[in-house]
Amino acid sequence: MNINIYIDSLTDCLVDAATGEIFNTEYHRITKPISRQEAAKLKKDGWKFDWSVPFKKGYEVYTLHILGNEAIQGMIALQHHCSEYYTYVDIVEAAPANIGKTGKYKGVGAHLFAIACKLSWDAGNEGYVQFVAKTDLIEHYKSTLNAQCIDWHTMYIDSYGAIELIKKYFKEASE
Repeated sequence: MNINIYIDSLTDCLVDAATGEIFNTEYHRITKPISRQEAAKLKKDGWKFDWSVPFKKGYEVYTLHILGNEAIQGMIALQHHCSEYYTYVDIVEAAPANIGKTGKYKGVGAHLFAIACKLSWDAGNEGYVQFVAKTDLIEHYKSTLNAQCIDWHTMYIDSYGAIELIKKYFKEASE
């Protein structure tokens, strides 16, 4: 899957676009596969991807939330390749309310990548994250995420880039 999420800004957690208020976050792994019916409801609610598919392909799926609020602000599907020392990100998506210039919260996309980097580090992959980017976002990912190209669409975030994202979004990691 080509990653097609615009990184609106690197923020401290999530920032309310209208007020500038900063919200602490939490993320959760979805342990029960999303059914076709649940995925259809998500699509009806404006999500672009069929979130039942990653489970069928063996991916872990995580949701991003404002601390203490069950509303999903974004989702990410990833898979650890520990024998090759990287974590592969298949899908990253901000909730429909967070998309575009009028999105409610800024920082969702970068926060989801920070989660991937942290989970990669925790899995023993030293923060390395690999993904396939849409062509028109390659330069954007280079500048916002410090991602680098492997080939014309495949990109990665190395340990140095991962540490920066982890420190930005997980304050306890920098203490």
